[in-house]
Amino acid sequence: MARVNIFDTTLRDGEQSPGVNLNRLEKLEIAKQLERLGVDVMEAGFPASSQGDFESVREIANTIRNVSVTGLARAVKSDIDTAWEALKDGADPRLHVFIATSPIHMTYKLKKTPEEVIEKAVEMVSYARERFPKVEWSAEDASRSDLSFLAEIIEKVIDAGATVINLPDTVGYTTPAEYGSMFRYMRENVPNIDKAILSAHCHDDLGMALANSIAAVENGAGQVEGTINGIGERAGNAALEELAVALKIRQDFYPAETGLTLKEIKRTSDLVSKLTGMHVPRNKAVVGQNAFAHESGIHQDGVLKHAQTYEIITPEMVGVTSNSLVMGKHSGKHAFKDKLKQLGYDLSDEKVLEAFTEFKKLTDTKKEVTDDDLFTILTDVQTKTIDVKKYELNHFQVSYSDDGIPTATVKLAKPDGSDIEHKADGQGAVEALFNTLDQMIEEDVHITDFQLSSVGSGRDALAQSNVKVTVNGTEYSGRGSSQDVLEAAVKAFLNAVNRGFYHQPAAKAQGAGAH
Repeated sequence: MARVNIFDTTLRDGEQSPGVNLNRLEKLEIAKQLERLGVDVMEAGFPASSQGDFESVREIANTIRNVSVTGLARAVKSDIDTAWEALKDGADPRLHVFIATSPIHMTYKLKKTPEEVIEKAVEMVSYARERFPKVEWSAEDASRSDLSFLAEIIEKVIDAGATVINLPDTVGYTTPAEYGSMFRYMRENVPNIDKAILSAHCHDDLGMALANSIAAVENGAGQVEGTINGIGERAGNAALEELAVALKIRQDFYPAETGLTLKEIKRTSDLVSKLTGMHVPRNKAVVGQNAFAHESGIHQDGVLKHAQTYEIITPEMVGVTSNSLVMGKHSGKHAFKDKLKQLGYDLSDEKVLEAFTEFKKLTDTKKEVTDDDLFTILTDVQTKTIDVKKYELNHFQVSYSDDGIPTATVKLAKPDGSDIEHKADGQGAVEALFNTLDQMIEEDVHITDFQLSSVGSGRDALAQSNVKVTVNGTEYSGRGSSQDVLEAAVKAFLNAVNRGFYHQPAAKAQGAGAH
């Protein structure tokens, strides 16, 4: 059975999803989980796009030792130099360099002739190989490129040292039959194709990213690129968890497999969803909340008699657990540390103490503390950073007048040590709180999205709030959790605003990630 490498771009293409802005610790936490999942290549970012991205890529490359960490670069020497500085101390550094090859891109974006594009591609691949032992070259908008031209440029960049050739469906335009035939054409018409691995990178604009990726595998692709939960620009990328499970379940049909640890899928999905604020639809394949729910009486009866009557994927395969009671108010620090190890967390003594303190606070008001609760606490502790603190909540309250109009009073602490307090009305409690906060914040803030969900079940479940705001015209996301839904909303609002204050907007270089 053929081995298909998994190239994860959650931290690069996935982070380019509108409203997603991960900080350094959040990216590192996702990178560690991707390592546990067992991806082969991890695209940690686009180092030349901003100083923040450069530092994140460098830290991930210096931390992750069991996965090849790569960074994106345009066909520009300065991009390649910056990527090398970020990746050079990695365990297995590689570069991902791209240039457009379709007529529409070459004419209107690059303003170059096909001959000039070939010359630039060969020059930059050769330059990159002077530093990187492995170089992936991407033909941006390959699915709308002329096949004979594509074969010509591929042959020349392989001669120049490219070790992986990526043929992306940049705008999600192609069909499985077309995409598969493109890979077959390259295998049959590029004389030196055996010296490189063919890679597929599909977008989901027409809902065919996964089908196109599998079509590529059927026609010789040795690598598939995608993201966890299928996040990414526009409609997103191929969902890697769906690809891995599809190849596993239908191994009778597809002669290929991945090296992913499937039982880590659910945890990886939950982490990416929590940190990006992009919720997984209930009906999403493999990781959705309804993936293993059977409401129909006929289905329930069949599953009880024999699971495979209606359940082709077992919950245990992808790491879904019963989520039973795990810890309580009488659990001590030693038991808590043992539980952290079971969950796969490696925290410093300081972080363990901080997490244990938050756990004890929760047990004062919540009788049953589940794995989901601990996951929320531990993720918050691991990704908490003081560089996103401008406004901090002291206290708030909401009162109602005789006519039912709510008034919110909020007191915030500022970095200079001073406190500010304000009150405002609204049509509901949440609106009253947001109106109050809006009048207290110095920046120009507008809410674009507000979501509230529960962590686990029961009347004492934690509330998870996700807020998207524009701060001085740039969109940021924030999250907050609490047993009080109003407190969760306030925390999420302040988290988003604080990110907007400290997070330098990534100066996304022109054309970055559009492949």
